Amino acid sequence: MAKTPKSKPEDTIAAKISRTLADRIVRGELAPGERLRQDHIAEEFGASHVPVREAFRRLEAQGLAVSIPRRGVRVADFGLADVREVAEMRAALEVLALRHAIPNMTAAILDEAEAATLEGDKAMDVRQWEEANRRFHRLITAPCNMPRLMEAIDGLHAASARFLFSAWRAGWERRTDKDHRAIIDALRGNRAEEAIRVLDGHVQWIGRTAIRTATGSTRDAFAIVG
Repeated sequence: MAKTPKSKPEDTIAAKISRTLADRIVRGELAPGERLRQDHIAEEFGASHVPVREAFRRLEAQGLAVSIPRRGVRVADFGLADVREVAEMRAALEVLALRHAIPNMTAAILDEAEAATLEGDKAMDVRQWEEANRRFHRLITAPCNMPRLMEAIDGLHAASARFLFSAWRAGWERRTDKDHRAIIDALRGNRAEEAIRVLDGHVQWIGRTAIRTATGSTRDAFAIVG
Protein backbone atom coordinates (compact mmCIF):
# COMPACT_ATOMS: atom_id res chain seq x y z
CA MET A 1 0.00 0.00 0.00
CA ALA A 2 1.41 3.37 -1.02
CA LYS A 3 2.17 5.76 1.80
CA THR A 4 0.57 9.18 1.86
CA PRO A 5 3.33 11.76 1.31
CA LYS A 6 4.01 13.89 4.35
CA SER A 7 3.51 17.62 4.15
CA LYS A 8 6.62 19.74 4.02
CA PRO A 9 7.19 21.92 7.12
CA GLU A 10 6.82 24.99 4.87
CA ASP A 11 3.34 23.79 3.85
CA THR A 12 2.26 23.47 7.47
CA ILE A 13 3.60 26.93 8.34
CA ALA A 14 2.01 28.45 5.23
CA ALA A 15 -1.35 26.94 6.19
CA LYS A 16 -1.07 28.36 9.71
CA ILE A 17 -0.12 31.81 8.42
CA SER A 18 -2.92 31.88 5.83
CA ARG A 19 -5.52 30.73 8.39
CA THR A 20 -4.44 33.40 10.88
CA LEU A 21 -4.39 36.19 8.31
CA ALA A 22 -7.73 35.06 6.85
CA ASP A 23 -9.30 35.22 10.32
CA ARG A 24 -7.91 38.73 10.85
CA ILE A 25 -9.25 39.86 7.47
CA VAL A 26 -12.70 38.38 8.09
CA ARG A 27 -12.90 39.97 11.55
CA GLY A 28 -11.93 43.37 10.16
CA GLU A 29 -8.64 43.53 12.06
CA LEU A 30 -6.93 43.97 8.68
CA ALA A 31 -8.81 46.61 6.68
CA PRO A 32 -9.51 46.53 2.92
CA GLY A 33 -6.53 47.95 1.07
CA GLU A 34 -4.12 47.41 3.98
CA ARG A 35 -0.70 46.13 2.92
CA LEU A 36 0.41 42.68 4.06
CA ARG A 37 4.10 43.19 4.75
CA GLN A 38 6.08 40.04 4.05
CA ASP A 39 8.99 40.89 6.36
CA HIS A 40 6.73 41.71 9.32
CA ILE A 41 4.65 38.57 8.89
CA ALA A 42 7.73 36.35 8.50
CA GLU A 43 9.14 37.82 11.73
CA GLU A 44 5.84 37.38 13.60
CA PHE A 45 5.64 33.69 12.73
CA GLY A 46 9.36 32.99 12.89
CA ALA A 47 9.28 31.82 9.29
CA SER A 48 11.21 32.36 6.08
CA HIS A 49 9.70 34.25 3.16
CA VAL A 50 8.83 31.00 1.34
CA PRO A 51 5.79 29.97 3.48
CA VAL A 52 4.69 33.62 3.72
CA ARG A 53 4.56 33.89 -0.08
CA GLU A 54 2.63 30.61 -0.21
CA ALA A 55 0.21 31.96 2.44
CA PHE A 56 -0.31 35.06 0.28
CA ARG A 57 -1.12 32.85 -2.73
CA ARG A 58 -3.71 30.99 -0.65
CA LEU A 59 -5.31 34.25 0.46
CA GLU A 60 -5.45 35.44 -3.16
CA ALA A 61 -7.13 32.16 -4.15
CA GLN A 62 -9.77 32.81 -1.45
CA GLY A 63 -10.35 36.33 -2.74
CA LEU A 64 -9.08 37.84 0.52
CA ALA A 65 -5.90 39.42 -0.87
CA VAL A 66 -4.69 40.89 -4.14
CA SER A 67 -1.20 41.40 -5.52
CA ILE A 68 -0.84 44.89 -7.00
CA PRO A 69 2.26 45.80 -9.08
CA ARG A 70 4.55 48.18 -7.20
CA ARG A 71 2.13 48.24 -4.25
CA GLY A 72 2.63 44.73 -2.91
CA VAL A 73 0.05 42.31 -1.53
CA ARG A 74 -2.95 44.00 0.03
CA VAL A 75 -6.21 43.02 1.68
CA ALA A 76 -8.84 42.78 -1.06
CA ASP A 77 -11.46 45.50 -1.11
CA PHE A 78 -15.11 44.88 -1.94
CA GLY A 79 -18.14 46.84 -3.05
CA LEU A 80 -21.90 46.58 -3.26
CA ALA A 81 -21.69 44.21 -6.25
CA ASP A 82 -19.63 41.74 -4.19
CA VAL A 83 -22.11 41.89 -1.31
CA ARG A 84 -25.05 41.33 -3.66
CA GLU A 85 -23.31 38.35 -5.26
CA VAL A 86 -22.77 36.64 -1.91
CA ALA A 87 -26.34 37.47 -0.81
CA GLU A 88 -27.83 35.88 -3.93
CA MET A 89 -25.58 32.83 -3.66
CA ARG A 90 -26.49 32.40 0.00
CA ALA A 91 -30.19 32.65 -0.80
CA ALA A 92 -29.96 30.02 -3.53
CA LEU A 93 -27.89 27.55 -1.51
CA GLU A 94 -29.61 28.03 1.86
CA VAL A 95 -33.03 27.59 0.26
CA LEU A 96 -31.78 24.37 -1.35
CA ALA A 97 -30.42 23.18 1.99
CA LEU A 98 -33.62 24.06 3.86
CA ARG A 99 -35.76 22.17 1.34
CA HIS A 100 -33.71 19.03 2.01
CA ALA A 101 -33.50 19.74 5.75
CA ILE A 102 -37.25 20.10 6.40
CA PRO A 103 -38.01 16.32 6.34
CA ASN A 104 -35.35 15.88 9.05
CA MET A 105 -36.35 18.89 11.17
CA THR A 106 -37.18 18.18 14.82
CA ALA A 107 -38.69 20.17 17.67
CA ALA A 108 -35.32 20.05 19.43
CA ILE A 109 -33.55 21.65 16.46
CA LEU A 110 -36.16 24.42 16.31
CA ASP A 111 -35.80 24.99 20.06
CA GLU A 112 -32.03 25.48 19.54
CA ALA A 113 -32.70 27.81 16.60
CA GLU A 114 -35.03 29.86 18.79
CA ALA A 115 -32.37 30.04 21.52
CA ALA A 116 -29.83 31.26 18.94
CA THR A 117 -32.29 33.95 17.83
CA LEU A 118 -32.72 35.12 21.44
CA GLU A 119 -28.92 35.31 21.82
CA GLY A 120 -28.75 37.42 18.68
CA ASP A 121 -31.39 39.78 20.04
CA LYS A 122 -29.33 40.25 23.20
CA ALA A 123 -25.99 40.71 21.40
CA MET A 124 -24.11 43.79 22.55
CA ASP A 125 -21.77 43.96 19.55
CA VAL A 126 -21.60 42.85 15.95
CA ARG A 127 -19.37 39.82 16.65
CA GLN A 128 -21.80 38.36 19.20
CA TRP A 129 -24.67 38.93 16.78
CA GLU A 130 -22.84 37.32 13.86
CA GLU A 131 -22.02 34.20 15.89
CA ALA A 132 -25.65 33.79 16.98
CA ASN A 133 -26.96 34.54 13.49
CA ARG A 134 -24.62 32.03 11.87
CA ARG A 135 -25.62 29.40 14.43
CA PHE A 136 -29.32 29.93 13.63
CA HIS A 137 -28.77 29.52 9.91
CA ARG A 138 -26.63 26.42 10.36
CA LEU A 139 -29.15 24.80 12.68
CA ILE A 140 -32.00 25.01 10.18
CA THR A 141 -29.91 24.00 7.13
CA ALA A 142 -27.50 21.34 8.45
CA PRO A 143 -30.22 18.63 8.66
CA CYS A 144 -30.06 18.53 4.85
CA ASN A 145 -27.17 16.07 5.40
CA MET A 146 -25.33 17.39 2.33
CA PRO A 147 -21.74 18.09 3.46
CA ARG A 148 -20.52 19.69 0.22
CA LEU A 149 -23.48 22.04 0.19
CA MET A 150 -22.89 22.99 3.83
CA GLU A 151 -19.20 23.61 3.15
CA ALA A 152 -20.14 26.05 0.39
CA ILE A 153 -22.65 27.78 2.68
CA ASP A 154 -20.05 28.05 5.45
CA GLY A 155 -17.70 29.80 3.02
CA LEU A 156 -20.40 32.29 2.07
CA HIS A 157 -21.11 32.99 5.74
CA ALA A 158 -17.41 33.76 6.22
CA ALA A 159 -17.66 36.28 3.38
CA SER A 160 -20.83 37.72 4.95
CA ALA A 161 -19.01 38.08 8.26
CA ARG A 162 -16.22 40.02 6.60
CA PHE A 163 -18.68 42.47 5.04
CA LEU A 164 -20.50 42.82 8.35
CA PHE A 165 -17.40 43.42 10.51
CA SER A 166 -16.04 45.94 8.02
CA ALA A 167 -19.30 47.91 7.92
CA TRP A 168 -20.24 47.75 11.60
CA ARG A 169 -16.95 47.98 13.46
CA ALA A 170 -18.75 50.43 15.75
CA GLY A 171 -22.24 51.73 16.28
CA TRP A 172 -23.99 48.36 16.44
CA GLU A 173 -27.52 48.56 17.80
CA ARG A 174 -29.43 45.66 19.30
CA ARG A 175 -32.21 44.38 17.06
CA THR A 176 -35.07 41.90 17.11
CA ASP A 177 -34.95 39.44 14.23
CA LYS A 178 -38.57 39.02 13.16
CA ASP A 179 -37.59 36.95 10.11
CA HIS A 180 -35.94 34.28 12.25
CA ARG A 181 -39.10 34.01 14.32
CA ALA A 182 -41.27 33.84 11.21
CA ILE A 183 -39.14 31.02 9.82
CA ILE A 184 -39.32 29.06 13.09
CA ASP A 185 -43.08 29.61 13.34
CA ALA A 186 -43.61 28.41 9.76
CA LEU A 187 -41.45 25.34 10.33
CA ARG A 188 -43.29 24.48 13.56
CA GLY A 189 -46.57 24.81 11.66
CA ASN A 190 -45.40 22.61 8.76
CA ARG A 191 -45.67 25.55 6.36
CA ALA A 192 -42.55 24.68 4.38
CA GLU A 193 -43.01 27.06 1.43
CA GLU A 194 -43.62 29.99 3.77
CA ALA A 195 -40.40 29.26 5.67
CA ILE A 196 -38.48 29.00 2.38
CA ARG A 197 -39.94 32.27 1.08
CA VAL A 198 -39.01 34.17 4.26
CA LEU A 199 -35.49 32.73 4.28
CA ASP A 200 -34.96 33.65 0.62
CA GLY A 201 -35.80 37.30 1.25
CA HIS A 202 -34.10 37.39 4.63
CA VAL A 203 -30.57 36.56 3.43
CA GLN A 204 -30.79 39.03 0.56
CA TRP A 205 -31.45 42.04 2.80
CA ILE A 206 -28.47 44.37 2.51
CA GLY A 207 -27.88 47.08 5.09
CA ARG A 208 -25.97 50.32 4.55
CA THR A 209 -24.01 52.40 7.02
CA ALA A 210 -21.47 55.20 6.86
CA ILE A 211 -17.95 54.48 8.09
CA ARG A 212 -15.00 56.77 8.62
CA THR A 213 -11.92 56.11 6.50
CA ALA A 214 -8.26 56.47 7.54
CA THR A 215 -8.19 59.94 5.94
CA GLY A 216 -11.09 61.15 8.09
CA SER A 217 -13.71 61.15 5.35
CA THR A 218 -16.78 58.90 5.34
CA ARG A 219 -18.02 56.37 2.80
CA ASP A 220 -20.98 54.02 2.52
CA ALA A 221 -20.41 50.42 3.53
CA PHE A 222 -22.75 47.55 2.75
CA ALA A 223 -23.34 44.22 4.45
CA ILE A 224 -25.78 41.33 4.54
CA VAL A 225 -27.75 41.68 7.78
CA GLY A 226 -29.47 38.32 7.72
